[in-house]
Amino acid sequence: MGDSRLNKHEKRRKNTKIISILLVAAGFLVLVLLAIWFFGGGGEEENQTADETDESSDITINDDDDEENTENTEEENTSQDTEQAEEESANNDSETEENTDESEENQEQEENGDYENIQTEPADPSGEAVTDAYTGNWPPVGTEQEGPHTTDYTDGSQDRIEIARAAAMVTGLDQESMITNWVGNDGEQQVFTVVSSADYSETYRVYLSWVDGEGWQPTKVEELSEVVIPE
Repeated sequence: MGDSRLNKHEKRRKNTKIISILLVAAGFLVLVLLAIWFFGGGGEEENQTADETDESSDITINDDDDEENTENTEEENTSQDTEQAEEESANNDSETEENTDESEENQEQEENGDYENIQTEPADPSGEAVTDAYTGNWPPVGTEQEGPHTTDYTDGSQDRIEIARAAAMVTGLDQESMITNWVGNDGEQQVFTVVSSADYSETYRVYLSWVDGEGWQPTKVEELSEVVIPE
């Protein structure tokens, strides 16, 4: 009977030891699970937060790139518009300059008789005083006269003034100092004039025709070695 109690006691002690071991093991497992859950979950949250931060950074960078691209596009458009405006301005300036040069050239031609001359025979081939004869692309000199035209040979008349201007245009003589030696009739609405420089170093005979509304137009110039006045 004593042995039976001893056995029961020994068995109960073993069971208690096993239960204690199991409780300790269970408690340790719970601690391990809690540690895994705590540290593992926090890491995931931290990683998730880091990922969200990276995505936000990426979005911000993309926005900056878009803004930079937009600014670059606007700058390129502005630069192109400026270059186009400069080119148009340069073209306009060039056209204006060309027109001005052409106008000045025409004016200079009228003042200096700078026209294309074509050699021709003198009106009187037997005239020994004629040293050269030529025609040119001379325009009418212009006129202030209106209505039907009848040549007025009177000294100081509008015809005499305009004839002198036309003669100066094709000979290159200075109209202010030019000497008019003769103005005569050369046919219907046609005249000729003999003019010289102030020192008589140059003398010309100029033939002109009247163009209605446009004035006297030179048709031929003869260079003379001396002043020749018709008898």
